[in-house]
Amino acid sequence: MKTERYPAMPVRALAGAALAAALLGVAGVNDAAAQRWPEKTVRIVTPFGPGGGTDIFARLLAQQLTQTLGQQFIVENRPGAGSTLGTEHVARSPADGYTFLMTSASFSFSPGLYPKLRYDSIKDFTRVSQVVQVPHVIVVIPSFPAKDLNDFVRLARARPGEVLYASAGAGSAMHLAGALFGIVTKTQLTHVPYKGGGATTVAVMGGEATTAFNTIETVLSFIRAGRLRALAVSTRERAPALPGVPTAIESGFKDYEAIGWFGLMAPTGTPPAIVEQLSAETAKAMATPAIRERTLEQGATPVGSTAAQFEQFVRNEIAKWTRIIREAGIKLE
Repeated sequence: MKTERYPAMPVRALAGAALAAALLGVAGVNDAAAQRWPEKTVRIVTPFGPGGGTDIFARLLAQQLTQTLGQQFIVENRPGAGSTLGTEHVARSPADGYTFLMTSASFSFSPGLYPKLRYDSIKDFTRVSQVVQVPHVIVVIPSFPAKDLNDFVRLARARPGEVLYASAGAGSAMHLAGALFGIVTKTQLTHVPYKGGGATTVAVMGGEATTAFNTIETVLSFIRAGRLRALAVSTRERAPALPGVPTAIESGFKDYEAIGWFGLMAPTGTPPAIVEQLSAETAKAMATPAIRERTLEQGATPVGSTAAQFEQFVRNEIAKWTRIIREAGIKLE
């Protein structure tokens, strides 16, 4: 019996074929997992306590995803260490599509504030979607002599160090929004940290502090009730909830932009098909009339971006705030 001989395949070709087969196998597993996902409860971890903006929007989104995807989406609060404890927990969680992080702009501050972070903000996370955007609002009491932002800046320049601005704590979004304002306007404001955003509002209304750079959802009701007066918002466009309040850019301070945001991330290694599916479902959720209305009621703008858009946004924000933290000389103990 004659045995036919075939040309030997080069070792390099064999290796390439094996790698291609392995990659196809992984892709097949990922696709199959995505087709079945979710098969059990999905956790959305927030690195803050209950009641804040991150928690509010995480629960709005979780409720809608539970309805549309047929599995329970639960919110788990893991506060501590300036939001880094809960963030690290997600970075170390299994990348199986059942643990996600709902975080805020604080995520982009952490690399500049904490040089010894135990996770890599870029490499350890896959971006899913920016859920909402919120402006900071520069507020004063109604009787404050400055009637607009330019008056406020003139007063601050005339009294260096005397204008006290309250924040929710050292390294918070309010702290950094105020630090950036000082850099852009060439004013010397004095930072006074409090424990939480609610305490800053009380401090300004009670005269303990001159101003605060709150995110809109924490002060909107007080502005509408006439207990606080808004001088400007920090985003490029006016806030839909406060259409009569100009932006700082409109007021002549073209380099002042501080974007508050909340967004969804996954541990690196989460199957891309699951990330893509959740990104699309998040966009649909934020576009539903009920969710959109409730988001706007909070003073926020629903976004629902793609994963690629959110990735670029986060990279830009980390670079921006790391530079500002260095320029402002902010150091945390």
